[in-house]
Amino acid sequence: MESTAVLSSFDKYTTFSYGDKTLTFRTCDGLERYLKVLTWDHGYLEVLAKYRQKDQPIEEYIDLEPILDSLYMNKNSFLDPIKEVRIEYNKV
Repeated sequence: MESTAVLSSFDKYTTFSYGDKTLTFRTCDGLERYLKVLTWDHGYLEVLAKYRQKDQPIEEYIDLEPILDSLYMNKNSFLDPIKEVRIEYNKV
């Protein structure tokens, strides 16, 4: 299995995909898109994000562990193989 996960967003939602699993969760209404992954640390992401209300990108923090807990997923078996995260958007 590949060791790279994919982060994206659409409408009011963020998606985090790895293997055959995609986590989808609500985000801020003003999020336009994620621009760059700054840090990946076993479920904790620091990213640059573009918001409609701001001219400049801002740092955004995403903690996947509470999401995985609420889904009753084994955090370690899901997160351990992930070595990096890339941002990907479908070209329209």
